[in-house]
Order: sequence, then C-alpha cells, then structure tokens
Amino acid sequence: MTGREHETPQRVIFAGDHGAFIVSLLDAAGAKPVKRVTARWRWSVVVSGVALLCCLPVLVGALPVSVPRLTPTQLRGRILGSAAESYAGYAESDATFGLPSLQGLQGLAALLDGVTRMRVWQAAPDRWRVDVLSDVGENDQYQLGNVGYLWNSGSELLTRVNGQQPVRLPRPDDLVPPALALRLVTEAGARARLGALPPRGVAGQAAAGLRIIPADPASTIGQVDIWANPASGLPLLVEIVGRGAAAPALVTQFLQVSPWRPDPGVLTPRHGPGTGYTVTTAADLANVLRNLVPGILPGSLAGLSRQRSPRQYGEVGVYGGGLATFAVLTFSGGTGQTLLNDALSAGGAPLSGSDGSGVLASAPLVNLVLMHPFGSPDTFLLAGLVSRDLLERAAAALAARPDQGGPFS
Repeated sequence: MTGREHETPQRVIFAGDHGAFIVSLLDAAGAKPVKRVTARWRWSVVVSGVALLCCLPVLVGALPVSVPRLTPTQLRGRILGSAAESYAGYAESDATFGLPSLQGLQGLAALLDGVTRMRVWQAAPDRWRVDVLSDVGENDQYQLGNVGYLWNSGSELLTRVNGQQPVRLPRPDDLVPPALALRLVTEAGARARLGALPPRGVAGQAAAGLRIIPADPASTIGQVDIWANPASGLPLLVEIVGRGAAAPALVTQFLQVSPWRPDPGVLTPRHGPGTGYTVTTAADLANVLRNLVPGILPGSLAGLSRQRSPRQYGEVGVYGGGLATFAVLTFSGGTGQTLLNDALSAGGAPLSGSDGSGVLASAPLVNLVLMHPFGSPDTFLLAGLVSRDLLERAAAALAARPDQGGPFS
C-alpha cells in the first residue's frame, strides 16, 4: 500500500503502511504548498533515519549490561589466554596521533591519524587475513606462517611476500582489537596497576572492562582501557589515553565479531585471470627503511638501557622496556636530510644544540626527534612511547658522541 496525501487547511495527513503522520503547517504568512512540505518531511525522515543508524553503536554501548564477576587479574589472565581464539568480524580504529607525514612513511601517518575500517579473519596468531576498506577499494593482507600476501584491488595485483621484515612499522593488523590488547597487556608487565571498569555492550556482547596504568612514569601512555568477552577473554574494544589527556588518542573496536571455524578458502588468496602477480621479500617492502645504515649505538641513552636484539636488527637500537620504549634508526645523508625537511614542513619544532641540529614532532602518544650531528653524514631518528624531554636528551647524547660504542653495538 503506497502513501496517500490529503490536504486540509492547516495540516497534511500522510497515510501509509506505517500509520498516519500529522504535520502541522503553522506559518504566519499562510499555508505553504503541499508538495514542498511533503518533500521536506520526507527528507527529514531520511536524515533522521540515517542519524539513528549512525548512533546505534553508541546507543547499544550505553545500554546497561551485566557480566560475571571477575577480578582485574582474572580478566587480564583471560585476555592473555585468548591469543589462540579463532574469530571473524568487522572492526574500526580511530586514531589521532598527529604525526608528521614523512617521505616513505606516509602510510604510517595515515594509519595513525584517521579511521581505518577492517574485515578480519583469524585462525591462529600466524594464520589470519585483514582487509582494509576504503571508498576506492580495498587492500588485503594475508599471513600464512612465514609467507604473506598483499592484494591491492586498485592495481589488481597480488604480491607474495617471503620472510619477515628486519624492521617493521605498524600495520593495520596491529590495530585489530585482540592484537593490540594482547601486545599492550604483555608490554605493560606485572608491575602495571590494574583496575576494573564498568561493563559495556560491544559488538552485541556484554564485555568486562579492565584498566591498565603503566608503572613507568617515562611512558606517554596514561592508561589503557580494554573491554573483553568475559568467557573467552577475546578483546572487543581498546582505548589508549595519553598521560594527562582527557580523551583517547586511539580507539579500536569490533562492531561485529563471532567465533569462526577456519576456512582455507578465506585465508588463501586467489590469483584470478586478468590480475597481476609478483613475488618479493619482506625487506623490499620497507620503503624508507631500506636506507638504514649500520650505526654504532651506545649501550644506554637518557638513562635507559639498550635491549639485546637478534643480529638482523643491527641497524636499530631499542631502549627502555614495556610501555616506555623508544627506537633509534640511523639514515644516510640524503634520506636523513629529506626526513628533516619533511618534518619541518609538517610543523615540527626546530632543535639546535652545540653538537647538532634537528626537529621535534610531538604527539599525544608518540614523540619523534630527528637529529643531525654537525660534521656527520648521517641523521638519527628517535621515536617511541616516551616524553619529548627524554628523547631530546637522548638525541643530544648521540649528537655529542655519534661514534660512542656500547656492549650491544
């Protein structure tokens, strides 16, 4: 039954399958044309309906829920025990890190500033698939043990990636709620303070809440809030709040998720007719990181010790531990100068000292310093979850003695 319109002097009655709606036409200048009012009414219904749909996740999350009583320690244990869970779902992350876009690192800046929409399938920690969706297509990533695949729908190219990257930047799969939560809980360690949060409705499930406050005051992370399925421990929502901040710098959550029986057809990419195919190694995907040069780095910087690392990570020094960690990378002359120029153009703050000059880029969670020692062909990049003051002190020490050796160099 279609809608019918009946005109009365001061009202229009819409009769239809969903009942009658009465819209009063109160206008000091007199009655308006029926067709114009009808169109406005219809558009208002459409807009209101779209707004309601957009608000549904928020409304559902605000509904009162109840979960089994768990202590924070028990919930932490269940989250750690969920690593082998098999699941499929749709997740979104919303990040506001404010990092500058540096040449060769544009993908990282886009990942950490804006919304990332992901379809996810996981059979095991080393067997999964993550599709990143956009308005122009999608980029899919598969991991099958030591072999990975990348699919770009725009270029219709499937790439097989052999081996592991010696230096790996954050990827979309790192933002999937379980992957991010497991890493944060593990890195926070046993010294972190734990607290319980009120349960919330997430992805149609009643989720138990856990708050983690890092023990190390050098960390830029003030708190990590995780809501997980109380039975399986599978993390459904993660919020990271910077130290002293009121709002999260990163929120990632499932909007839909359920247990999944692994299907090889979903996890195995198909090379169809008319599509391209190539093979590469993980090291060749590193973009600007291919220009790293071996550096002799000290055993400690700004009071933090350098971590022992496998020989293949010799170009990178990692200092500190847990959620108070920063990395040092050494770039050759041309690449280093380009990074410095990009950081300045993006609004970074100039740094100057007696032994070198550089740029500071400060963000809610991640701070970054580029330092070029006077008389040296190289440039150091320092970045991590530590304060900018700490990074400046570390950079100054490198500029003063860039050839300083250490026990783990």
